[in-house]
Amino acid sequence: MHTVKHNGFFITLEGVEGAGKTTQIHLLAEALGENVIVTREPGGTQISEQIREIFLTAAEISAQTELMLIAASRAQHVSELILPALKDGKTVICDRFSDATIAYQGYRKGIDLKRIEQVNSIATQGLKPDVTFLLDLLPHVGLNRKRESDEPLTRLELETITSHEKVRKGYLALAKSESERVMIINAQLGIDEVSKILVSETKRRMQMKTQHRY
Repeated sequence: MHTVKHNGFFITLEGVEGAGKTTQIHLLAEALGENVIVTREPGGTQISEQIREIFLTAAEISAQTELMLIAASRAQHVSELILPALKDGKTVICDRFSDATIAYQGYRKGIDLKRIEQVNSIATQGLKPDVTFLLDLLPHVGLNRKRESDEPLTRLELETITSHEKVRKGYLALAKSESERVMIINAQLGIDEVSKILVSETKRRMQMKTQHRY
């Protein structure tokens, strides 16, 4: 499937639980100013948010069901929100995208990566982020951050440390294989320091894309 052409700029943030994605996304959106849409996966649209609720709260769920739920949520998200915004020239910042499926359903759950690639291709219509920032953190550090917050832990956050280590391994393998698109950032740096890296690298890549367009 061919990569989708659009006039916008698509940014995704990935990482293990507690890596600080939500905080950094809001700081990045604020720095970029107007014409920015912030969204998340699973979620982002009414249907996708309903699927998110099932995904995060179901007591028992198979690996294959996880994959299909995520794909259904993403398909709606892309067609209803992300693609129209990008084609309208907007900047979209998304908390997780197709890379998360490789890390969570591939490395964590053991689903064949080629199968995930096929499912992702259908759900995304071939859409790829212009840049992906991987906020890398040791899983136990991220989980400790989560436990210290006031928010209740989700089904995924309650899984074993081994499960979370598999997710991190998947993300690092992905970053190695797609080093031009995926940039690893040490999430143990201070919030302001991480934000400065994200903002400067985003603006650099946005300028590069603009120059290549003309």
